[in-house]
Amino acid sequence: MEEFIKMLKGIKGNVDFEHEDALVDDGLIDSLDIISIISEISQVYGVTIPSDEIISDNFNSAKALYELVEDLM
Repeated sequence: MEEFIKMLKGIKGNVDFEHEDALVDDGLIDSLDIISIISEISQVYGVTIPSDEIISDNFNSAKALYELVEDLM
């Protein structure tokens, strides 16, 4: 998870990915950030996130996103 957080901070360094649990709902990340995150996950983890999984629940926290990536692996 630590490496995953580092990856996210590389995309949006001013966000506290360790503690935030409403990243999308509070506007801390936007659609362009989500596209960057999806692209980076694809490159680093070799995982493609299906369009039906691109929902705020999966992107509101690093933990939820990490769990999604693990499930897809």
